[in-house]
Amino acid sequence: MSSGTTLPNRPAGLPIRALSIEVVGGPDQGSSYTADGETVTVGTAESNDLRLTDPTVSRYHLELSRRGDRVAVSDLGSTNGTAVGPALLERGTVAPGTLLTLGRTSLRVGDGPTRSLSLHESGVLGPLRGQSASMRRLMAQILRVAQTDTSVLLQGESGTGKELIAQALHDQSPRAPKPFVTLDCGVLSPGLVASELFGHERGAFTGAERRHLGVFERAQGGTLFLDEIGELSPTLQLALLGVLERRRFRRLGGTEELSVDVRVVSATHRDLRAEVNANTFRLDLYYRLAVVRLEVPPLHQRADDIPPLVEHFLAQAGYTGPVATLVPPPLMVSLQAHRWPGNVRELRNYVEAILAMGEPPSLEQAAGGPGAARSTASAALAVPLPLERSYKEVRQKVLEDFEVQFLKALMEQAGNNVSLAARLAQMDRSYLIDLLHRHHLR
Repeated sequence: MSSGTTLPNRPAGLPIRALSIEVVGGPDQGSSYTADGETVTVGTAESNDLRLTDPTVSRYHLELSRRGDRVAVSDLGSTNGTAVGPALLERGTVAPGTLLTLGRTSLRVGDGPTRSLSLHESGVLGPLRGQSASMRRLMAQILRVAQTDTSVLLQGESGTGKELIAQALHDQSPRAPKPFVTLDCGVLSPGLVASELFGHERGAFTGAERRHLGVFERAQGGTLFLDEIGELSPTLQLALLGVLERRRFRRLGGTEELSVDVRVVSATHRDLRAEVNANTFRLDLYYRLAVVRLEVPPLHQRADDIPPLVEHFLAQAGYTGPVATLVPPPLMVSLQAHRWPGNVRELRNYVEAILAMGEPPSLEQAAGGPGAARSTASAALAVPLPLERSYKEVRQKVLEDFEVQFLKALMEQAGNNVSLAARLAQMDRSYLIDLLHRHHLR
């Protein structure tokens, strides 16, 4: 009999009751669908699980998912809405057997057969940590899709770790020896995004003093991660679509066509299906980016992951003592009950604040949470407005006052550590330094 640590006995799969959907009224009456996975999308676009032909149904109309013995219903910003009886339902849960109305179509949602969803065994995948079923399910999906060259769209709230998931997709793929390149489409000015995507030649525009290689060239043979893809302008959406379709592009100001071999992983905190319905995001580009769509769960839906995450963040920061010394069991229970609007990023900031201060800060003001920002903004807006000035002058004055108050509070909370302050405020570090210099705070 061997000695050593006893490994946890984890189930090989997660049994769930699938969904069955029957079209009982409308142009597609008689159609049905039984889910293989956790969610079902309904609409007229080709990539829906249940595709309808009813012109009063939106392209991405509805998402259904299992929540225990009930069915979660999420209207995806449809034109005509989703009704249960006389009431319109944007988001909620219903019992199996409920009749839903989408335009002129009626659906009945019911129970399907029991399915088994594969789970990752260890709960550790590269930089990712999680012992909850939802996180281990995501890790299993990452391992499976990483072996393909399929484009992946990561959908989830800010701070859930989408860039780490993109990194894990790259590291587990055959492209791992090649570059992993990130472009945050949400922090660049619209005029710079095209240059960062495709590069530019010397003299392409004012200030272009030398050739610049864009992210497609820098990621050649590897993975390109496009964060906040929903922020792209319509013009850049069209340009990106052309590159993904032709696998060729030109640098700005250039004439030479360059071939590209990259795997594209994109991410957004928005639901791009609703953006497609609103005609603010191209349907054909969505098809190209969301060949596989992975949903990243928010932290409050996986409270079981908080203890291992706290331990991981403490170890990353160099702490080698017992976790309970800094985070005693009653506090850990409170952390698991907290909503964490900033998700994993906020939890990491909270752990760093414990180490920096030697004691846990208040959860309401934890890690630069929204309470601190609201109080700072409220204080700025409470200043009497000089109405004898023009709107533009007053707006500029209020903005400057807000920035000064916010930056002072932020730097005090971060102990004048700029890197920590940038993480607390979820800001680019160089932009934060510019603001501090502008207001003579550094």
